[in-house]
Amino acid sequence: RIKCLYLPHSFRLWRALFLNGLLISNNYQLIPTYMALFDLKSLNSALEELQAERGISRESVVDALATALAAAYRREYGKRGQIIRATFNPTTGDMEFRQAKIVVDKTLVRQEGEESTGDDDHRSRFNPEQHIMIEDARRIKKDSQLDEEISFPLETQEDFGRIAAQAAKQVIMQKVREAERTSIIQEYGQREGDIVVGHVQRFERGNLFVDLGRATAILPYDEQIPGERYRQGERVRALLLRVDEGVRGTFIRLSRSHPRFLTKLFEAEVPEMASGIVEVKGIVREPGSRAKIAVFSKDDHIDPVGALVGQRGVRVAVVTSELGGEKIDVVEWSEKAEEFVKESLKPAQVLAIELNEEENRAVVQVAEDQQSLAIGRGGQNVRLAARLTGWKIDIRSTGGEQIAATDGTEAPKTQDTQVEDITQKESGFEETKKEMGADDEAVDTGDKNIDPVAQDRDIASEKVEEQQEEVVTDKEKDAE
Repeated sequence: RIKCLYLPHSFRLWRALFLNGLLISNNYQLIPTYMALFDLKSLNSALEELQAERGISRESVVDALATALAAAYRREYGKRGQIIRATFNPTTGDMEFRQAKIVVDKTLVRQEGEESTGDDDHRSRFNPEQHIMIEDARRIKKDSQLDEEISFPLETQEDFGRIAAQAAKQVIMQKVREAERTSIIQEYGQREGDIVVGHVQRFERGNLFVDLGRATAILPYDEQIPGERYRQGERVRALLLRVDEGVRGTFIRLSRSHPRFLTKLFEAEVPEMASGIVEVKGIVREPGSRAKIAVFSKDDHIDPVGALVGQRGVRVAVVTSELGGEKIDVVEWSEKAEEFVKESLKPAQVLAIELNEEENRAVVQVAEDQQSLAIGRGGQNVRLAARLTGWKIDIRSTGGEQIAATDGTEAPKTQDTQVEDITQKESGFEETKKEMGADDEAVDTGDKNIDPVAQDRDIASEKVEEQQEEVVTDKEKDAE
């Protein structure tokens, strides 16, 4: 008669997998009962459920049960030093216990009372419960060899009792956890570098724990995109960075700030990348702010930049939305360093480039109205371009003044400003007066005391001041 216990969730799984006073549950808690019977139908049903829900193979659970039986038998009925093997058939419920002995000779063991011959003597002491001499072994089995195991049947005990159940508890827990750990490593270890989808489970000290279904992964704080906020139960996509196996269990590490995450997002949106026609040559990111990706097409008829951007920017917009609004610059990779540096500074237009291969430095000249785009906010654009190309990039204006550098050098505080020539404006005004027939007479301006030339000079001065103010404002913005 089976004693019924109230257990939550799947009652069949919770009650079925018991063995001689052991009841194993989904969370690996063993509940001792006082039974010596097998419900083989429920037991096999539990084995199938464990395999379906947890991915633990039927054979590994049966092996764990056999190991627990052997440990319980050795503790309850065995002798010190005995090697006991147990077999269990879940179909018939039959159990068999055997004592194993290792075949040895005088070169491997020392007999009782025999002393060691010296430091070089590595022989162990003969134990009749573990060892059997080769002469005796060959009386049982003619072709016995050294280090071979010979087993002897033991009396089957059906009731191991409460002490045996407690002894087998740790063995079953360990075996089942090891089986599940191996299953997780095999499943997720093959998916390293791929995108996985999960739901936010909890937060601990800035780290995010994500439920992937069969396992719980961790998204560390330094692998998150700055500024992102998550809610419990929210759906999360991340890159499976690696699977670490430690003493306390298996840890699955995720990342949303890794450059490969950006590549995988584009592969999901761009068929040309998934098929290998368009290849990614380099990626640099400042997560949450901006990224640059260099692409190359193996087919001359396919534009790599257009393939990633998509019609009306649909493809890149989907990736940008997943990254929380992170700006993405898609540039075309080139074997020529000059063209690659020029492309990497986009959206700024480059006028000329000078390369110094000895210093690995590129001096780039841009128009004055392209200064802000080339430098970027806080120097972000030129910094990402330098990381993408591997060149130190100096930005210079058309006037020849250096306004930005990627090696930490300071830019000059002043720069040339092109202003209209006042002398030419005065001569042009005199010619206009002559054509109008007012050579030596004052021009009627509405006020006899106002000098037209002086008025034009004031206007020119105001333009100079306005342009200087604009230059100072642009420099302050760049500095910010």
